[in-house]
Amino acid sequence: MHPVVVDLLRGNAEHARQYRDRLDHVQDGQRPTAVTVCCSDSRVLQDHLWGNDEPGRLFTCSNIGNRVAQRPDDPIVSGDVLYPLVHTGTEVAVVVGHTGCGAVTATYDALTSGRDEPEGIAHCVALLAPDLAPGVDRLPPGTDRTAAVNRLVEYNVDRQVDRLVASPDVPDSVTCVGAVYDLHGVYPGDRGSVHVVNVDGETDPEALRAAHPDVAARVHRRWTD
Repeated sequence: MHPVVVDLLRGNAEHARQYRDRLDHVQDGQRPTAVTVCCSDSRVLQDHLWGNDEPGRLFTCSNIGNRVAQRPDDPIVSGDVLYPLVHTGTEVAVVVGHTGCGAVTATYDALTSGRDEPEGIAHCVALLAPDLAPGVDRLPPGTDRTAAVNRLVEYNVDRQVDRLVASPDVPDSVTCVGAVYDLHGVYPGDRGSVHVVNVDGETDPEALRAAHPDVAARVHRRWTD
């Protein structure tokens, strides 16, 4: 067996030892407090970034570009995101982008200079391109590639939250939050911090801080309308 797999199984043995008595309350059902839609990136530890180690607490979805829909120009929210909102009583959905996102970078490059990718990756880029194209057109003149990508990360998160808010399939009771995980020290605070950029479609930082004073210090945006 490949040594990487052996190492993974060794880690799983430790996990099983730690959790053998912690799964009884969730083995027959789940009621997660939130569904998170994260970008598939090895650097973004999707449960650990929240300090989560509790089975059943979070329903975690991931794909490149933290998308909530799986077809281009389609308002239908993907079933993997909808499932906990419709069937388990989950009332919070959090879309989590991250600085330096490779999917946003690939889409930006495809829109500005062209970029060849294998068909599967090109499909995912095609899913993001309709959302990001207006944002690319609105970037300030002279914005360099790195800064452009980090601004578009927020712009993409906003578009995904828009889909959740507008979807008739998402219950009105659900709070939809957009956030960015900071890998690169782009935002104030420590690398690894999560910054709130959108709540139920509201993106104005001052309005967000006033409406949510308990997390005011975590509200930051780079994209400005």
